Amino acid sequence: MKKDIEVPEVKDVHVAVVQEKHLEYKTLDWNAYIINNSDKDLDTVLIVSQGYNDKKLTPPMRHTLAKLPARSYAKIEFLQEKVLELNNTFKITFFEGNQMFDKTYLFRKNTINENALQTVPLMQLKGILVK
Repeated sequence: MKKDIEVPEVKDVHVAVVQEKHLEYKTLDWNAYIINNSDKDLDTVLIVSQGYNDKKLTPPMRHTLAKLPARSYAKIEFLQEKVLELNNTFKITFFEGNQMFDKTYLFRKNTINENALQTVPLMQLKGILVK
């Protein structure tokens, strides 16, 4: 029965980590965003993020967005500097119409850094993008 379940491929939905200035504290912070670069709205977006390596495992962080409109993005969470030393996963589940989609995005340890910055679609900011 499980083999009969069709899980469609996720396209045009990405996770990016962007370095932004915090105006109040005057610091450069790393923030994770979900990007919907498709022409369709996403409904009931569930996000579970977690950092890990061989010796450490962070508690899972859970986030929900009721709707993420087409061609838009939303902030998921702030990432502390210590977490950047870990592998960071973002498991995202959402509905597009009546169909459910699911994908896990992985930022490998130490890949979130200033040397890896590139232009992130829709945001027009520099960040690290996982497709």
